[in-house]
Amino acid sequence: MNVAKLKQVRPGKAVAERAVSLGDAVLRRANLLRSQAPDNAAHPPIGLFLAESLAFIEPLLRHTRPALKLPAASQRKVVILLPGFATHPLRMRYMAQKLEEADHAVKRWGMGFNLGPSEENFDFLSRRIRQVHDRYGQRVVLVGWSLGGIFAREMAKRHPELVEKVLSMGSPFSHTPYSNNVWRVYQLVTGHSVERPPIEADIASKPPVETVAFWSPRDGVVAARSACGRFGERDRTRALRCSHMGFSNSAEAILAVAEELDRT
Repeated sequence: MNVAKLKQVRPGKAVAERAVSLGDAVLRRANLLRSQAPDNAAHPPIGLFLAESLAFIEPLLRHTRPALKLPAASQRKVVILLPGFATHPLRMRYMAQKLEEADHAVKRWGMGFNLGPSEENFDFLSRRIRQVHDRYGQRVVLVGWSLGGIFAREMAKRHPELVEKVLSMGSPFSHTPYSNNVWRVYQLVTGHSVERPPIEADIASKPPVETVAFWSPRDGVVAARSACGRFGERDRTRALRCSHMGFSNSAEAILAVAEELDRT
């Protein structure tokens, strides 16, 4: 076969392979849409879920309130913020700014939108945490919102020598992975079941470092029992009154994180 014929065959083969891959992805998601939550799954009330949309006007309302002032940190911590599912680190920028004003060193996780776990993502985040640890010469505090808290807990299990403390905020690490109002959306986006993520992990087991679980009775996305966890799955819990979206930027959540950073 001459070179001209090879050039004709290879592009056609690549197109066919992409078509098969796309078809498999569509079929897999169609099957996932037919899955059902178990009877013991807990879901926040639909009213709270709908109220989560109010979080998008929070940046505007913030300008009508007194400026948030955090007390100066008693000891400087190095913090990595991990965003929630389908959100970008920019959603946590206000928290980062306020913690930095209190003299903490706050870093992004370096991966843009959080579109679910994979071994590739975990490997990248492992390198990122080690990089920040080596740069500052101290263990880091991982603050993870929602799915970001799951990432934080798993990173602390893999690298306890690099992580000082984990703060999860509205993270669904306990009970059943169906105990939230967005599990179908999660499966549609990621292409895998909430019960079978593409990583080896015991989500509910506690990391070997101090682990604090923030939860809220006003959370419209993740059920309280899932975010709070049971004895032995975390060291302490802390109840807030914010919405699920509010964990990322509400004054209450930011103050709570700052207090926990000073507590260690």
